[in-house]
This record gives sequence, structure tokens and C-alpha cells, in this order.
Amino acid sequence: MDEIFEKLQAVVDRYDELNELISDPEVISDTQKFMKLSKEEADLRDTVATFNKYKDVTGQLDDDEEMLRSKIDDSELESMVKEEISDLRDQKEQLEEEMKILLLPKDPNDDKNIIMEIHGAAGGDEGSLFAADLFNMYSKYAEKQGWNVEIVDEADTEVGGFKEIVLMITGNKVYSKLKYENGAHRVQRIPVTESAGRVHTSTATVGVMPEEEDVDIEIDPKDIKTDVYRSSGAGGQHINKTSSAVRMTHLPTGIVVAMQDERSQQQNRAKAMKILKARVYDYYAQQEKDQYNAERKSAVGSGDRSERIRTYNFPQNRVTDHRIGLTLNKLDRVMNGELDDIIDALVVSDQAQKLENLNND
Repeated sequence: MDEIFEKLQAVVDRYDELNELISDPEVISDTQKFMKLSKEEADLRDTVATFNKYKDVTGQLDDDEEMLRSKIDDSELESMVKEEISDLRDQKEQLEEEMKILLLPKDPNDDKNIIMEIHGAAGGDEGSLFAADLFNMYSKYAEKQGWNVEIVDEADTEVGGFKEIVLMITGNKVYSKLKYENGAHRVQRIPVTESAGRVHTSTATVGVMPEEEDVDIEIDPKDIKTDVYRSSGAGGQHINKTSSAVRMTHLPTGIVVAMQDERSQQQNRAKAMKILKARVYDYYAQQEKDQYNAERKSAVGSGDRSERIRTYNFPQNRVTDHRIGLTLNKLDRVMNGELDDIIDALVVSDQAQKLENLNND
């Protein structure tokens, strides 16, 4: 634990320094710098509070153990001290585990908003209907978290499903919770079109990408081919008379983004660029992740969208996350946006794997 205490003391020292800096009038007058330092201070706050609590607990524990060694005459008081020592030892052990987790390397994307893409995959109409069900599930979960959901692009089907739907979800630490949803989601149920009552298996894929700001990824304008054309669909005469729709192609990767749901070309350009940056970032990040996973496979899977991560069995009201072997018999509630049990278990599994990696390094 000595190495951990050294790291924690370094965190405390930095925290104290940050509190001095954000009280400095020069820093306060520099809005950008003040916000950056304030965010860093907020990120360290829980770690410092936990370490301070640990020091209080160990200090009290030392005092109680010293009192016990000095031979207490009062048997009732001795009993109370022994009970408190037992409680303090449990607290100490729990706080040590919490501190280890707080010191784990943080995913730099955890605080970010996300762009989520849901595609109907295997199963035709049923796959597209399941994509719509997943969209509703994530929308309800986002609502419970106090997040905002905006539909960026969609391609629906005649049966009421989606070939593809692209969402932007904004709020507090969205990526930290929804990053585990990357992958293929399998559904087992009787389709509405099935007259014989047989259970079919279909899939939809989910892609989760952090929303990228200019500072995160630079795309050379020479690498982007931009085409403009007239929008199609609902929107009245305006939509037919002006070339407001935008198609952007990132030449090095071949990634294409088309945007036409805004009324002006400028708005569509801005939105298309935001999606393009996220997809390009995801493309290169996935290449790095594949290389890393070849050396050490993560406990929650590689995140590849071809990897089946979860099965939703409607006849048995059962959902199973295959990466961690978690099965819950409350699929109806999960589809209603109650994802906390699954996501919390994935977070714990991820932390346990990182702790094991840290101990082995």
C-alpha cells in the first residue's frame, strides 16, 4: 500500500494547489483556464475525500488499539472498544479498495457526450423492429439519467422499424455508462409476422462513439470530399429548391456521412462534420483497441460490433450479458430503460480487470 499512499498524497498536493489557483484573480479572469482547472479539481475531489476519510479511520483505529493494549478496567467499555475496532477494520479494508479503484487510469472519454448508431442487422424486418426497440430502451434510460436525446439521422422501414438510426445523447458522463453497449445485440422472440408462433433469432448492432471536439481530433480539410445536393422527403418547397443536403467523405478511411434533416446547408455541414469526426476517431481508436486486445483481452469484450454481447429472450423474460455471464429475469423492465443493474455490473467487471492488470504489471 505504500506506493498507493504516495500516489494519493501526490493527488492531495495537486488538489490543494488547484484550490489555490482557482482562487487567484488572474485565473478567475481567464475563463477557459478557470474552467479547465475547476474541472480537474472536481475530478480529484472524491479521491481526496476518500483518502481523508481513510486517514481519519486509521487514526481512530490506532487510538482504539492503543487503548485496548493499556488494559481497560471497565469491561463494558472494553467490549465497546473491541466492537468499534472491528467496525473500523471493515471500514479501512473497504476504503483501501475504493482508493485503488479511484487511482485506476481514467478513460479520457468518460465525461463526453456520445453519438450512438443503431442498425437493424440479421433478421430482416424483425431486425429493424428490434433496432427500434433498442432505440426506445436507450431513450428511456437516458430520460431516467436526465440526459437529452436528439435524433441526428434515421432510415425507417415499412414495418415501423429502423434500418439505421443515429442519436446524439448529451448529459453528465454519458460515455462512461453507455460505452459498454458497443456490439451485436441478439433478440429471441416470436415476430409479429410469424403465423406459426415460432421463436426467431434476429440481431441489431449498436455503435457508441464519444462526441469529438476540435481539440480531440484534427481532420485535414484536404482529406474531406464534400458534395451538396437537394434534400428529399418532407419539408415543403424550400427543401426542393435549395441544395441544403450535404455528403462528406473522409478519403483516407472511406467513411461517408450524409446529412439533410436541417433546413440550411450550413447547419447540415456542421452536423455532418460532428458525426464525421466521431466516426473517424472511432475508426482509429478501434484499430488501437484491436491491437491491444490481441495482447490482452478485456473482461467486457473488445467492443467490436460483430461481437454478440447480449441476448434478449422475450418468451422467458430473460436478458443475458455474455461478457460477464450476467442473467436477469426482468427483460420487460430492462426494455423500459432499467439498465442500471447491467451497466453497474459491467463497470465493476471492468474495474476488477483493470485492478488485476495493475497488480500483474
